[in-house]
Amino acid sequence: MTETSAAPARSREVMIVLPGLMLAMMLAMLDNMIVGTAMPRIVGELNGLEYFTWVTTAYVLGTTVSTPIWGKLGDLYGRKNIFLGSIVIFLVGSALCGMAGSALFGGVDGGMTELIAFRALQGLGAGGLIVGVMAIIGDLVPPRERGQYQGIMAAIMSLAMIAGPLAGGFITDHLDWRWAFYVNLPLGGIALVWLFLKLDLPKRRTEHRIDWLGAAVLTVGITALVLLTSWGGQSHGYPWGSWQIISLGVLAVVSLALFVPIERRAPEPIMPLHVFKDRNFNLISWIGFLLGFAMFGAISFLPLFQQTVQGSTATNSGLLLLPMMGAAMVVSLFVGRAITKTGKYRIYPVLGGVGMAAGMWLLSRMDVNTPAWQTGVFIAVLGLGMGFLMQTTMLIAQNSVEQKDLGVASSASTFFRSIGGSFGVALFGAVFNNHLTSSLTEKFGAEAGKMVSSGGQMSPAALADLPPAIKTGFLDSLAGAISGVFVWALIFAVLVPVLAVFVKEVPLRGGNEPTPEPAEPAVV
Repeated sequence: MTETSAAPARSREVMIVLPGLMLAMMLAMLDNMIVGTAMPRIVGELNGLEYFTWVTTAYVLGTTVSTPIWGKLGDLYGRKNIFLGSIVIFLVGSALCGMAGSALFGGVDGGMTELIAFRALQGLGAGGLIVGVMAIIGDLVPPRERGQYQGIMAAIMSLAMIAGPLAGGFITDHLDWRWAFYVNLPLGGIALVWLFLKLDLPKRRTEHRIDWLGAAVLTVGITALVLLTSWGGQSHGYPWGSWQIISLGVLAVVSLALFVPIERRAPEPIMPLHVFKDRNFNLISWIGFLLGFAMFGAISFLPLFQQTVQGSTATNSGLLLLPMMGAAMVVSLFVGRAITKTGKYRIYPVLGGVGMAAGMWLLSRMDVNTPAWQTGVFIAVLGLGMGFLMQTTMLIAQNSVEQKDLGVASSASTFFRSIGGSFGVALFGAVFNNHLTSSLTEKFGAEAGKMVSSGGQMSPAALADLPPAIKTGFLDSLAGAISGVFVWALIFAVLVPVLAVFVKEVPLRGGNEPTPEPAEPAVV
């Protein structure tokens, strides 16, 4: 087949499977946004504000530790069945999350613990969804043409981020919060059937085994790090000098130190170290880490600010996120088309980093008197930065490796963004809890601990019943704690454009062009 006839055939093939891939991507992104909007209600029913961030941490941690495994499994055994398996795991996790704290599991007591565990299972499936979509597009489309399709996927992610808060708000205000999880089931079912029937990829098997030892050691190390940042110095955790925290630190260091020699000896390493010899891949991995750290860690607190401090309903807090997601969607589509047309991409991570840092700085200036329209302007600026970064990081990562390592590149890009999100949620959760506890203790004394640990204090009804002086002091402390989170996010966000300046402009490969030689050795 000639190159001219191959291109339309490839385009038709992509367009046939694109609806299923779009649904799968929306599934992965929609869930987090729906749940984020519903979290104040979930916390109020299941109790335990101190575990607020763990519902997100468990999901992101499950996604993080599974992404390298999903990517390598797809490289070894073919992506179709592996991808469909990840959808099934995600749907099972969604169903179980919806049943957490129900009569089936013994009622509300222990419901928060159940939800956290089931969210981890759901996250394991979500890791395969995101990696699978990007790797399948990488299999079907050469890098030069990938920008427009990945731009579409980034727009779908933004659309999901718009629809998610709206759906989450509607569910929270008019239905039981459990439907925030059950809504995944019909969408996932449609994607599963469509891709089972329409997706046709080469079936590959190799004589090598998956690097389970490397995967296990990496999982242990990452989990230890996240637990350390989540528990260290917390009222519901342990003092920094305790044997528990010290043990977690030692376990993390030892596990990650063992990971390198294990990967060097493994026939099919879960994370091939040779890809890190490429400067662009190394830089974009760090950028992805910082993007996840600042973005996922901080954005999870926006619904809490809008619903509790600004007094919005769950539905209205979803509407208030429209400026951020709309800006991200428009910019993602523009960037995708521009990259496909010009083949140039180096400027976009720089612009994205500047925009994201500006948005974090503006959000860090919010207080209890900040009106909703002003918050909308601030998050629109953040959305502009996100739009420049969302698909560009994946595109650069894929263009920096050979085709045989495409799944590894896709999973590594997702992995570093997810691990950044895991650390961000954990660290910012610690910042939030410490700041809130300290502020409430200063205002109200020893009773502050009870206010933090009581999820009922977060509901609008409970706040309305508080004496005016106590309510004003509580909201002021809450707003200050959330603003403090964005201050920390800004510190990490400003590093993104600094690193992006050093990305080298490597021409994007076309359909019949050979893989270029690796870029300069990593300097970061």
